[in-house]
Amino acid sequence: MIYHFFFEPFIHYGFMRRALVACLALSLSTAPLGIFLLLRRMSLVGDALSHAILPGVAVGYLLAGMSLVAMGIGGFVAGVLVALISGLVSSRTQLKEDASFAGFYLGSLALGVTLISLRGSSVDLLHLLFGSILAVDSQATIFVGVIASVTLLILAAFYRGLVMETFDRSFLQVNNRFAPHLIHGVFLALLVLNLVAGFQILGTLMSVGLMMLPAVSARCWAKTLPGAIFIAVACGLLSAWVGLAWSFAAALPAGPAIVLTASVGFFISIIFGSRSGLARSLCRGWITTSKGIK
Repeated sequence: MIYHFFFEPFIHYGFMRRALVACLALSLSTAPLGIFLLLRRMSLVGDALSHAILPGVAVGYLLAGMSLVAMGIGGFVAGVLVALISGLVSSRTQLKEDASFAGFYLGSLALGVTLISLRGSSVDLLHLLFGSILAVDSQATIFVGVIASVTLLILAAFYRGLVMETFDRSFLQVNNRFAPHLIHGVFLALLVLNLVAGFQILGTLMSVGLMMLPAVSARCWAKTLPGAIFIAVACGLLSAWVGLAWSFAAALPAGPAIVLTASVGFFISIIFGSRSGLARSLCRGWITTSKGIK
């Protein structure tokens, strides 16, 4: 039973193997980014940027059809522009960064859907919004793998700076006034780059799920930053594998099955996690109430 569920689809079918490799590579790079987003209290910024790349993807689609390179470049440029403009607006006005992101991403989502509708069919629109992971070819797999590798290398190079900028931005600014802005810009660029990689697999609407859900689950268990990153990566890898196997066995859409699997891990972590401990808190409250009654 275990063999047929977890291993047989990936041994016998090439499209399942390609989908698994792409998902595993994406999980390796997105989970650490999700942890840093969570620590910076920017969880919804990832969701906003995943919608903000859609106009660039749509322009690439209009110019070159379903070309992965054209849509990837367009999505990256659109995401970076939205991030830069949102940061500029928040620094020059009374709006917070999350509020400016919300305003721009809603307009970007509407613009992207409108641009795709000018030329594409409803099938193309669904492909861009929700992805088609089982249709991932070798070129897309290599594309995701390269982005994941570049992300991990840059994260390793900027790890100390990212940690300092996350926990004590003022200390980093005292040593170098431009360092916080540089590190924040690099972080947002990596975020957009991974969302561009994720739209081919999970679509622009769901790609952030594989980034944030494992990260939130990890925070319910880990007490240290390296531990949280390790658990988040493990949760992402497990969600990708189990979600794909579940989608094959139950004939479900692969992308939503992966995100649903990550959501199940999130709920389990909330209830039984060593740091969240909802079940432990309820048991303790029940015991205290019972003693009070006696």
